[in-house]
Amino acid sequence: MSSKNSKKQQGNAVAARRKFDRYKLKKWIFGSKDEQGAGKSLVIYILLICIGFVYLYPLLYMISKSLMTRADLLDSSVSWIPSSFYIKNYVDAFTSMNFVRTFWQSIVVAGLPTLLNMVICAIVGYGFARYEFPLKKVFMGILIVSFIIPPQITMMPNYLLYNDLGILDSLNAFLLPALLGQGLKSQLYILIYYQFFRQIPQVLIEAAKIDGCGHFKSFFKIAIPSAAPAILVVFLFSLVWYWNEAYLTQLYVCGVFGDGFWNTLVVALKGFNDSYTASGASVTGETMGSLNEGIKMAATMLSILPVLLLYFVLQRQFVESVDRTGITGE
Repeated sequence: MSSKNSKKQQGNAVAARRKFDRYKLKKWIFGSKDEQGAGKSLVIYILLICIGFVYLYPLLYMISKSLMTRADLLDSSVSWIPSSFYIKNYVDAFTSMNFVRTFWQSIVVAGLPTLLNMVICAIVGYGFARYEFPLKKVFMGILIVSFIIPPQITMMPNYLLYNDLGILDSLNAFLLPALLGQGLKSQLYILIYYQFFRQIPQVLIEAAKIDGCGHFKSFFKIAIPSAAPAILVVFLFSLVWYWNEAYLTQLYVCGVFGDGFWNTLVVALKGFNDSYTASGASVTGETMGSLNEGIKMAATMLSILPVLLLYFVLQRQFVESVDRTGITGE
């Protein structure tokens, strides 16, 4: 009898030990309420590294090729690390793109419509968030549908309209639509403001009205100061979209043949072969088709460098702002 009890106790002890081992393994993988498991953290970091590599690979490739000489580009043994850092690619690209003038014009072309988007979209988003009016849901539906429509569909009608208004090949082709709430991706910015302004407690607005604040004073004194995260998100989104938009910028602002007063780095990059050849920087015997890939990569790097630096400086604020603007209001 005692031997049976002893075997039973040993079996229970083995089962308890196995159960405890499974619990420890599960806790190590998935973690607990207080701490995250090592296995789960490992999977997350592997996914983040893979996703980060997908995004960083083109940038690293661009930097590597932009620092290579023609000999390195033709040498199959040179893959990522150049034999010497050839800075002349950046010098030639800087000269042929007329970088200083084009850079300041890019700031104006992208910056002024961005400022208008920040103001006008805030007013429209606040109106949708705080006021009830007839056909409000219908207008919201039209707003969402207009965001879904690709700009390529409305490109030719807009071109004819701007031509009739006499604003083609000028900055007004971007400023006037932004002033009327129809800039690039304005629908998205209105929805961002709309979502954020819904989070402001209604009792705060009502208390301001009791203190004598009108509609505009409540907007500028209460809504706008608390909307800094949404303003930053709209600023970065709008600036990047206007900065990277090459086709519409060339069609509306710079001129189809690039003969207008305005020019941007991205538009200049599209015609880089012609501008590089015209600048007299090409090597003897080199045709336009055999243009050094390193110089092309250097020109591309110069065109995106200002946006990369801006995001690097405002990265923390941008991530926090996106998180705050994504909270569902009541």
